[in-house]
Amino acid sequence: MDTETAFAAYEAVRHRLPSPATGRKAATRSETLDDIADSYDAFFLDAFGVLNIGETAIPGVVERVASLKARGKRVIVVSNAAGFPHATLMEKYHRLGYGFAPEDVITSRAALLAAPQPAGPMKWGLMATPSAGLQDFEGLDVTYLDDDPAIYTQVDGFLMIGSAVWTEHRQALLTAALRDRPRPVWVGNPDIVAPRETGFSIEPGHFAHRLANGTGVTPRFFGKPFLDIYDLAFQRLAPEIKRARVLMVGDSLHTDILGAQNAGVASALIAGYGFFAGQNVESAIAKSGIKPDHILERP
Repeated sequence: MDTETAFAAYEAVRHRLPSPATGRKAATRSETLDDIADSYDAFFLDAFGVLNIGETAIPGVVERVASLKARGKRVIVVSNAAGFPHATLMEKYHRLGYGFAPEDVITSRAALLAAPQPAGPMKWGLMATPSAGLQDFEGLDVTYLDDDPAIYTQVDGFLMIGSAVWTEHRQALLTAALRDRPRPVWVGNPDIVAPRETGFSIEPGHFAHRLANGTGVTPRFFGKPFLDIYDLAFQRLAPEIKRARVLMVGDSLHTDILGAQNAGVASALIAGYGFFAGQNVESAIAKSGIKPDHILERP
């Protein structure tokens, strides 16, 4: 999926996303976060497209994060990376050179796990990558969704957190199961795509919206642009930090920027890396009506 197709896919599901803020001024243009750092006390940073592309740190961002912290700024990762255990993400960020503490990394996986469970015993079918493991999910009764149709019939609901090994056959099994007996669908990663070294990967949000279109079952989404993940991030801030002094930094209009507006904080769109690398961000902003407060060439 290329940028144009991915953008169109997000636009097609706008009815399931929060509404954008209206009456906003045109975004200011700056080179990096250093240019606007004095205006904010806390920075919520997306991961893919801001900290890293796939398994590679974006040049200069390790130093930028360290510089912000040295200036007394609060820096928190706010990511839709639901497919990996928290410990695995911490190992990755440390390997890339980032010195985040465990409490400084908030994911949509955590947002899903923080949600109250439905009443009564619940057996979940899990869309995930088995090699990532089930750490963090010890408190839930989960079974991996594979090619066995019986699993789709037996479970009480479905969790969608990782799509690396998902197939069209499994999508068809899940669609048929929901048509036959509607059940809860919780989506731990609303992203439709994520930027990688060689292009975009297809993420759980892509399959979740297809399910909704094909079955009439409305999924419950956890993560940006929805409020649950921001609520967790706000809990990590000192009481004296006001929302007017918080900046969400991301590479996607429909998740990071729209989510920031939904949460009532300022936003900065990264133009030179991630979703819009090499693209016309001004055109995308005009088409979507989702207006960031800042456009940065790089983090």
